[in-house]
Amino acid sequence: MVIQEWWGLVPHIKDVAERYAALGFVALAPDLYHGKSTVQAEEASHLMQGLDWARAAQELAGAVKHLRETEGCTKVGVTGFCMGGALTMIAAATAGIDAYAAYYGFPPKGAAPIEKITVPGLIFFGEKEDYFSIPDAQAFAKTQKECEVIVYPGAGHAFFNNERPEAYVATAANDAWRRTLALFGKHLR
Repeated sequence: MVIQEWWGLVPHIKDVAERYAALGFVALAPDLYHGKSTVQAEEASHLMQGLDWARAAQELAGAVKHLRETEGCTKVGVTGFCMGGALTMIAAATAGIDAYAAYYGFPPKGAAPIEKITVPGLIFFGEKEDYFSIPDAQAFAKTQKECEVIVYPGAGHAFFNNERPEAYVATAANDAWRRTLALFGKHLR
């Protein structure tokens, strides 16, 4: 399952889902904004502020159920970016998934029962992250059996998004992709 950034279900997220599908994974990218998306930061902020996070968590759990019951997936992984990274952590805590990779997103303290996470995961940040707390993610990882926080020198928020040249850092994106595929290959196949 691939979870959108605050922009909505934009071509970049669809492309990431297609990359997984091309590698033999069943890939699903739920549309948590129900048809709305934008390329304008002000509108994206408005869309994210209007998101009902409890409903989004229910929709993610429904997507996991769909993957298992309709698509026949015996194991389900989740990955997400920015807002979707925080939602990845929520899904890992509540939706019955088997592995996760959160890209530059982490829920604020008390926002989700992340202490319930027991599955393996990766959390990626650029060292210039200015939206989410890297120290909170690192403290969380220390409580986990199999979780690693990777921080890329010189990279900032959205380093994986190759459709945003001002943010994209190819070396960080390629390493994060390789690590994610290794995690999912080990725990989902």
